[in-house]
Amino acid sequence: MNHQSLRTEAIVLRRTNYGEADRILNLITPNHGKLTAIAKGVRRPKSKLAGGLELFAACDLIIRQGRGDMWLVTSSRLIHFYGKILNDYDRLRFGYEVIKMINRATETVTEPDFYHLLHASLAYLDDLDIDYLLVELWFRLRLLDMLGVGPNLATSTDGQVLVQGSDYNFDFASMSFIAHPSGRFSPRHIKFLRLANTKNPAFLKNVSGIEPVLNDCLWLARTIDT
Repeated sequence: MNHQSLRTEAIVLRRTNYGEADRILNLITPNHGKLTAIAKGVRRPKSKLAGGLELFAACDLIIRQGRGDMWLVTSSRLIHFYGKILNDYDRLRFGYEVIKMINRATETVTEPDFYHLLHASLAYLDDLDIDYLLVELWFRLRLLDMLGVGPNLATSTDGQVLVQGSDYNFDFASMSFIAHPSGRFSPRHIKFLRLANTKNPAFLKNVSGIEPVLNDCLWLARTIDT
């Protein structure tokens, strides 16, 4: 029987031990969506596959189609291991959350942007010069936009342009801001949300005066249900 083989970049979403030395892998790839593969013998000390199948890493894999939807890993090479994440509890905790959220978001649809978002998020988390909370805000806003449920940062609930000098609360039913004289969100909040929605964390780390608004912006991004 002729089994299809392909070479692909991949990030491991989940690893499950199987049998005495094998491991079942859930992978996300840039061009082939999510795949399930088995790495035979990978848990043996001298396995040639083990070093290329790390968590928090981008891997170069050659896989061969097996039975059903299961692929067989025949070759693995580590492209980049984002190991600094492992040395910081907050980055590690959020790194696992990022993988979990991407895994859930791609249960029914997978596009290349999801892979690239995960890859970039791991790279930014690995940069200790960037506050991981900035990475979290950026990631959550990007993911919400990709899922079509991002907050409306242009107009209020009545369709009016968000203006300087007005405070707002957020209406989750319409996913828009609503003017309120003592609202939680000021023009500074909305300006920073717009920046975080369009600029990456490497840019955001150089923006001054964000400390007073970051926590409120994170609260909003965390509260919107993905």
